[in-house]
Amino acid sequence: MTTFTLFKPDATQICCLSGLTLILLLSGCAPPIGVTKVTPEESYQISTTNPLNHEGTLSNKAKAVINRYNLLEVYDSNPRQALLDLHKIALTDERRDLLFALAEASYAYGESLPVANSEDVSAQSASDVYLQSAVYAYLYLLGESKEAPPSPYDSRFREACDLYNRALGRGFQQAEGDGIKFIAGKRRLLSGSLNIALDTNDFRWNLNDFEAFYPANDFDVYGFTVRNRNPGLGLPIIGVTHESNDTANGGSLPITAFLHVDGNLRDLQAGQGGAKLRFFSAYDDNEVMVNGKSIPLQSDTTAPLAYRLNDKELWNQGLKNFLSGGGVEHNMLMVQPHQPGLIPVVMVHGTGSSPVWWAEMVNTLRTDPVIRSRYQFWFYEYASSAPVLKSAADLRDTLIERVKQFDPENKDPAMNQMVVIGHSQGGLLTNLLAVDSGNKLWETISEQPFESIDADPKIKFHLNRAMFFEHLPFVKRVVYISTPHRGSFLSKDWVRNLTRSLVTLPVDLVKGGFEKFAQLSGQLKLPASLKGKLPTSADGMSPDNPILKALVDLPLAPGITGNSIVAVLPDMDIKTGNDGVVEYSSAHIDDVESEYVVRTGHSAQGHPLAIEEVRRILLKNIN
Repeated sequence: MTTFTLFKPDATQICCLSGLTLILLLSGCAPPIGVTKVTPEESYQISTTNPLNHEGTLSNKAKAVINRYNLLEVYDSNPRQALLDLHKIALTDERRDLLFALAEASYAYGESLPVANSEDVSAQSASDVYLQSAVYAYLYLLGESKEAPPSPYDSRFREACDLYNRALGRGFQQAEGDGIKFIAGKRRLLSGSLNIALDTNDFRWNLNDFEAFYPANDFDVYGFTVRNRNPGLGLPIIGVTHESNDTANGGSLPITAFLHVDGNLRDLQAGQGGAKLRFFSAYDDNEVMVNGKSIPLQSDTTAPLAYRLNDKELWNQGLKNFLSGGGVEHNMLMVQPHQPGLIPVVMVHGTGSSPVWWAEMVNTLRTDPVIRSRYQFWFYEYASSAPVLKSAADLRDTLIERVKQFDPENKDPAMNQMVVIGHSQGGLLTNLLAVDSGNKLWETISEQPFESIDADPKIKFHLNRAMFFEHLPFVKRVVYISTPHRGSFLSKDWVRNLTRSLVTLPVDLVKGGFEKFAQLSGQLKLPASLKGKLPTSADGMSPDNPILKALVDLPLAPGITGNSIVAVLPDMDIKTGNDGVVEYSSAHIDDVESEYVVRTGHSAQGHPLAIEEVRRILLKNIN
């Protein structure tokens, strides 16, 4: 029989074996402490990780503070308790980094809670914790302390601003997807409570004028070249207004909500803290004063505009109105309620177009704080297949009605400084607001005095309003963009015949209009192409149209300034070139303060250089 003897190492041998095992393990694995090579992008992501960009994850800066008090393990297992313990420390320790850590950790904790809990009033809701986060961030940035305020070069400064802004929105969130609701009263915090009052003293509207509020950060924006957001403190909001006389279509406003906290952490703990939720229009205000310091307000002027224009029907309306000739009651589209004291800029679209084609220009112009604080934008909408003179008369009547509506006693100086900008056919309509035609237009189509014309009273009424124009006294500047003052080379006979076969003219013009209009044929000097037919806008923009030839020679009325933006396609000679629709020789006129040529196609109103020229003109208009 073979006998086996088991090896029994002594203590010295065990130590040697253990050391050897450790060496083997260390030689086969990475050391407990070391570095790993990363890309610059990865490095930046690591250094900027926080609950705002990675749900539930604290930044290293917040972890360092929490670890200082041996609370990291407590936070991992019971974040609420860790926050309460850290809050208690901050009551006596005035280092600001405690407030920063509390703001960030509260935000991260809020992400794990339900938005609201209606069944258990004793349970903490996410909105309460988010509001607490906003308060901590406010105190870190602006609260009084023995320690100096944070430096703007400290990365925690900008993160605290973002925490404050976003936590403020989530602190008033009602339910997922339902927007936010601002209610005054006592709010329960994680530690203590806060009495909140709503302050609209700096806000020109009543909160009841709005049907909904949405945080602008809850939406992505597409379709614009640039999204315009100004950095600062405050919650950028899309304020959706009710339909009213001021905004018959409903509108949306860029608003900033700012929570002004009174008191310190100890006041909040004792339930004696107070706060005012203040509201500002991004069109009016760029800053707020806190403890004698000017604090910039965060704003987003693009999101409300995109929200209002997020309407498929609105985008299809231009071509639909052109083809059908109906559905528009000389409508002025208002994307914001009327604001007394701001100069109206009226934008008039071209053929087959609609107000939405001005969106890029308005979005860009509103980035200028001077323009934003001095101007408001209106959009004229019309059936662009109707004769140019009829559409111009409708525009004239609509503007007169609006001025009477908004300034019935003529007390608003801004209303008498109106600027009208017209693109393409819209430029022709615009021009007819700024000239005194006398008999010049009428004499191009008739040798008889207007009073002696034998015609149906309704036809004579329409002829009178379409052939005799006096400038509007409240219009002080007109801007033409790609305007066919001498007609479009595309408006040839075959184009006009095709247009006439496709479009349906406005009902008030067509209803009995053909027979009644035909009765005038012997008394009018009409081109052969129009005899026995009702004219359309394509006829009105024909280079052979005698009315256009007369109109281009009419000077602007005294007191009205004109500017022209002419588009010419790249690589074309300016003098002999065109924009694909209108030749330079047709768009060029002498009776203007300035002419600016932009190398682009006919839709120049969205070109950045054309927009910059409009910006220059508007700024000069008020200087």
